Amino acid sequence: MFGWTSNKAVEPRTKDSTVTDQLVAERNWAGNYSYQAPQLAHPASVEELQGLVAGAKKIRALGSRHSFNSIADTDGTLVVLDQLEPGITVDPANMTVTVSGGTRYGTLAAELQRQGFALHNLASLPHISVAGAVATATHGSGDANGNLATAVAGLELVTADGSILSVRRGDKDFDGMVVGLGALGIVTKLTLDIQPSFDVAQSVFENLDWDLVLENFDQITSSAYSVSLFTDWSGETVGQAWLKRRSGDPAPAISDFFGGTPATEARHPLPGVSGSNCTQQLGIAGPWSDRLAHFRMEFTPSQGDELQSEYLIPREHAVDALRTMRRLSDVVTPLLLVGEIRTVAADQLWLSANYGRDGIGLHFTWRQDQPAVEAILPLLEAELAPFAARPHWGKLFDAGAAAVAPLYPRFNDFIALAERLDPFGKFRNDFLDRTVFGS
Repeated sequence: MFGWTSNKAVEPRTKDSTVTDQLVAERNWAGNYSYQAPQLAHPASVEELQGLVAGAKKIRALGSRHSFNSIADTDGTLVVLDQLEPGITVDPANMTVTVSGGTRYGTLAAELQRQGFALHNLASLPHISVAGAVATATHGSGDANGNLATAVAGLELVTADGSILSVRRGDKDFDGMVVGLGALGIVTKLTLDIQPSFDVAQSVFENLDWDLVLENFDQITSSAYSVSLFTDWSGETVGQAWLKRRSGDPAPAISDFFGGTPATEARHPLPGVSGSNCTQQLGIAGPWSDRLAHFRMEFTPSQGDELQSEYLIPREHAVDALRTMRRLSDVVTPLLLVGEIRTVAADQLWLSANYGRDGIGLHFTWRQDQPAVEAILPLLEAELAPFAARPHWGKLFDAGAAAVAPLYPRFNDFIALAERLDPFGKFRNDFLDRTVFGS
């Protein structure tokens, strides 16, 4: 009746050889969080996963462990989908690809490029899982580019009774199910929009003039398919601008870019770190799959021993928000490895940080001093509150449900959807109780 297709519930499976009956003792990618779940499961099939879900009191999926908070944790069973086949199936007629939820973007991108196709965008890291990135509305950059979840044309998930629910774009409540935070079920399969493969040339400019950036912000972010600005918010210059230009787009000026000069060798966003693990720069064109992410799949991404926060701001407040951040540099800069500014297009996904509005992302890569970072987050969020800043679901933030709910027009609709699909809270955890359900 809701445009969904579902199979019947399956018999619970409470024991399986893939379940480890001990504390998970797994840490996230950054090393700042240890999962508390007493059981870890690696189902070898969707049917096995259905049995695990049906028999569990509490259960959640663990992706590539790139969240910096407890969003993926549970006091029941953590399920890892790394034993499921990637199942990458391209449908050229409908220009879609269907893939298992545990597949990493780097794996998917390489296979799509091999077959002559592309995704519209990638996040900074190709190492993250498709289902995890979609569930938290993770994004890349570009004035006209929606976050990664906007490419979802359909999805399949195992719901609380172990049955499989399949939904497609246009179905009732589809827009509420895509960015699901893991609260609606375990996503086993996604169908994504694709397009013909394209080439990208990436150029880096250094030491842009802050005054020129503020005066010409729209011109800067529209100067390439994807633009990222890297800064520590102090001083009179923006450290780096990364421009990812699609083939056929006008090339940036060679000698000057709003006060910035072209880098003469590969750069890393973090000052003093080798750019050897970053994607090809210096304006050398190549496949989208090797350029749209900041980091190469075959190398350890970014810094590793770091923390991250990010807030999405409506586009109309961009310059005022940047001025506010510069004013806060005395507080922020000492704890910061680097900050990133990027743009994201609006969408209609209920819990997407860009629901209903074009925006900019203010990203913070912090030093790994969690007590100090958490101590300044309330101040940072208070200063950004006049701009209706929405926190990234997978990163560190202080706000609870009372502060987050007014930022999302469909927030209560999502809660009602979650309560309908999971009436006993099987997929809920402490993080969701604090930030969504408010208990």
